[in-house]
Amino acid sequence: MAIQLLVAKVLRDELSLRGMQSLSVEDSEAIAARIFERITELELELAARGFNIPASGDDRST
Repeated sequence: MAIQLLVAKVLRDELSLRGMQSLSVEDSEAIAARIFERITELELELAARGFNIPASGDDRST
């Protein structure tokens, strides 16, 4: 469900940036490409955050 909300927000943002009320095939393809780019960016960001979290029981303050 959260993915659907993310896609909807990106689509609204893209439509607003273009100031358009209807889409050509080229515009819809460009928007779809940007949605997938953004999702990939978010996945990478989340993965990077995971690497920054110290493992429980990891005691390096000695």
